[in-house]
Amino acid sequence: MKQTLSIFCLCLLMACASKPKQSEKDGFQQKEKFEESWESLQNYEIPQWMKDAKFGIFIHWGPNSVAELHTDWYPRWMYSDKGHINIQTGEIKAGEPHVAYLYHKEKFGDQKEFGYKDLIPMWTMENFNPEEWVSLFKEAGAQYVIPVAEHHDGYALYESSYTRWNSTKIGPNYDVFKALADEIKKQGLIFGASSHLAFNYNYYNQQDYFDTGDPQYADLYAPPHEIGDSVSQEWLADVWWPRTKEIIDKYDPDILWFDFYLDRPEFVPYHKKLAAYYYNSGIERNKDVVLQTKNFKFESYPEGTHMFDLERSKSDKIRKEYWQTDTSIGKNSWYYSKNWIPKSAQELVADLVDIVSKNGCLLLNIGPKKDGTIPEDQKKTLLDIGKWLKVNGESIYGATHLEVFGEGPTKTNTGHLAESKDKSYTGQDFRFTKNGDNLYAIALVPPTNDIEIKYLNTSNINIKSIALLGYDGKIEFEQSAGKLSIKLPSDAELDYSWVFKIKI
Repeated sequence: MKQTLSIFCLCLLMACASKPKQSEKDGFQQKEKFEESWESLQNYEIPQWMKDAKFGIFIHWGPNSVAELHTDWYPRWMYSDKGHINIQTGEIKAGEPHVAYLYHKEKFGDQKEFGYKDLIPMWTMENFNPEEWVSLFKEAGAQYVIPVAEHHDGYALYESSYTRWNSTKIGPNYDVFKALADEIKKQGLIFGASSHLAFNYNYYNQQDYFDTGDPQYADLYAPPHEIGDSVSQEWLADVWWPRTKEIIDKYDPDILWFDFYLDRPEFVPYHKKLAAYYYNSGIERNKDVVLQTKNFKFESYPEGTHMFDLERSKSDKIRKEYWQTDTSIGKNSWYYSKNWIPKSAQELVADLVDIVSKNGCLLLNIGPKKDGTIPEDQKKTLLDIGKWLKVNGESIYGATHLEVFGEGPTKTNTGHLAESKDKSYTGQDFRFTKNGDNLYAIALVPPTNDIEIKYLNTSNINIKSIALLGYDGKIEFEQSAGKLSIKLPSDAELDYSWVFKIKI
């Protein structure tokens, strides 16, 4: 009787976890417009299409790709002549010029005569083919795509009414963002936009001996001020807000993603304004939209008013609200760089599984070259992930979590930029998901010995059968009050995480 009750409770719990709310199940329902108040914004719900998607592609590309070395924050680092901070470790190197400063001076010339503004026309993108890009993303199994609309450098990859430093006027003379947006929508994927403009105000080292100190370029390098000053309300009202509104009004993104620096006290007057304006823009076109922000060292958005995003990090537990990890295929860069250090498809698939088991999704970045080609190694990684998803996607797309995310000895570090502290998964690390009436026990790395999973014992669940996705043979197993034992098939040849499909 106790065992039967336990099984019933578990099934009920999973059914409740997987059942969408009425507004999500029936599609767009919101009729009442949002007001600029937290009370009103608490009525926001992350739409079911976002919860089902699970895997997306991020694209960092633009004039920042031209230098091809030290590219993550190249526009900032190329002016760092008297010290800099390692953004990954927080280490301060006072008095020591950044390697990007020395590299630029040697390759392009003095930063007074040849600054970042002069790199922009070198962003040639002559081989850019948006149809090929999006086809690749679909083959990789991505459900949504978020290109960068504008980065910290202040350059807009779209046709802007508020800055001459945009791709239709300086550089390729082409609305890059629109070309991608149109193709993403055409091929049936979810379209998003990312804005990193908030940090532009304090991004560049403004000095008289650099071109950053020249007032005629203040519309790119920000108005003259001391580095670290609070963002001026004039700049927010005249630059940041109009350009943010323009992306929403002109391109109708279904997802709007914001980088850090939005999470500062100066932006407080715009936090509620932004959310209400964006959510209401969705109502006007009968679409539930998604605002993704970081709350980086400052809570800009209370829980329940947005979708939380963790940069280069994962959660160490199941989060009640659906959330996202954004990270890059490159361990050391977001933009293309000749010294790009890639992550393997194996570790990215394992990360995806871990994230989904904790009620999240993965936004994975690529870094195309300046000519518009995606490097072959990045293509291969995406295609390898896609092959895995074609076999195992039922355990990911539309899946929900259990009452526990999994088991195993490897602990996950959390908090922004924590992924470099994570250790590799072992053969004892498993994650659980549920989709419909099926449970999935996923070995994060290919097992080498017979499997034991303590949580899936007879006290918690009564297993009818087990199949290994991608393998046609019979899976032998034994359940006891203490564990589930699975005999490892000797002839299974599977890549990356192994997915055991369990019927109860």
